[in-house]
Amino acid sequence: MERSRRRVVITGVGLLTPLGCNVEENWQRLCAGESGIGVIEKFDASSLPVRIAGEVRGFDPSVVMERRELKKLDLFSQYAVVCAHQALTDAGWSSPLADPERTAVIIGVGMGGIASMEEGVRDFYQGGMKRVSAFFIPRLIANMAPAHIALRFGLRGENFAIASACASGGHAVGEAFRRIRAGFQDAAVAGGVEAPITPLGLAGFASMKALSTRNDEPERASRPFDRQRDGFVIAEGAGMLVLETLEAARARGARIYAEVIGYGANDDAHHMTSPAPDGRGAAECMRRALEDAGIEPTAVGYINAHGTSTPLNDATETLAIKRVFGGHAYRLAVSSTKSMTGHTLGAAGAVEAVYTALTLQRQILPPTINYEEPDPECDLDYVPNRSRPAQVEVALSNAFGFGGTNSTLVFRRFDPGTQS
Repeated sequence: MERSRRRVVITGVGLLTPLGCNVEENWQRLCAGESGIGVIEKFDASSLPVRIAGEVRGFDPSVVMERRELKKLDLFSQYAVVCAHQALTDAGWSSPLADPERTAVIIGVGMGGIASMEEGVRDFYQGGMKRVSAFFIPRLIANMAPAHIALRFGLRGENFAIASACASGGHAVGEAFRRIRAGFQDAAVAGGVEAPITPLGLAGFASMKALSTRNDEPERASRPFDRQRDGFVIAEGAGMLVLETLEAARARGARIYAEVIGYGANDDAHHMTSPAPDGRGAAECMRRALEDAGIEPTAVGYINAHGTSTPLNDATETLAIKRVFGGHAYRLAVSSTKSMTGHTLGAAGAVEAVYTALTLQRQILPPTINYEEPDPECDLDYVPNRSRPAQVEVALSNAFGFGGTNSTLVFRRFDPGTQS
């Protein structure tokens, strides 16, 4: 089989986030600049220093799974299956995308079944082994997200989870893209998922002083690039994309959201949780992605930033963008949709890949909300507070994670009337 560089396009998308349980609700609220952050309802967080999060509201797994099945799946796997169902339905799965033997499922998962871990540990110490569920391990492990998607939809291609912290979703989309482009797979369900809002998960991040403590004004807590930012807001959700070759998509008359044209990945090798302060790792990751795409930095019109709302990350990412784009950095639009969703950790790179594809398809830039006091170290165009129309041909989506791991995806607007 010839290992050519086949063109890869996005033909289906799915979203579960604090902004809504489908793509259209997400997009409408995103463009309206609405926050999905609120006081935690999943459990009583009154004893913790952080009591806010981005929770998915109105989630109903019964649209895809029977109630009796749910006890076998941790919430993160439920999110993965339902979101994949959205994306496959959107792609027109009833008209086969590809040979199931050559359709991959690659999903980014940062923390896996932390809720099941907490429950299992509690049961064990309260009642010993007899209290531990036989589903404890299958509910816990990260690869159950892609496994359950494959089981549900009969996909027998490459199947694995990627655990690279907050870059997981970006890496998953990038690795799926590489495999299709090179001819190893013909299609893929790729994305990211996370369900980290538990007492232990919240306590762990709060102990690191990583989270915003604006408990009295949750909607204003996530404020990337703003001078008063004080940490990220933990969130949950999933983002899924169906990728396939341009040739296959055209043959079946599929709607195409955008083309994936480049992917970069690397590591800072600097610190366990902090990015390299000079931005060198993130900058090199973006350079690799642009080189992979075969485009010049000046071709880029928009960056969906990692933009976590932490003091160090936002300044470092801004510096990295300047290192790569030089004077063109000031002509770019750069926004952080985490200002509205919060930080969905392992899902973030995939959720934001969907948002970036929609940005190119619909030619509207989502805003960075809560941008009120400029930071001298963050001096780019962050699309402050209001979405706006734009003409964008090429966009980047960044996702960086603990351990210094980085991913950058490059997307191009697809115009069926002009692109061969």
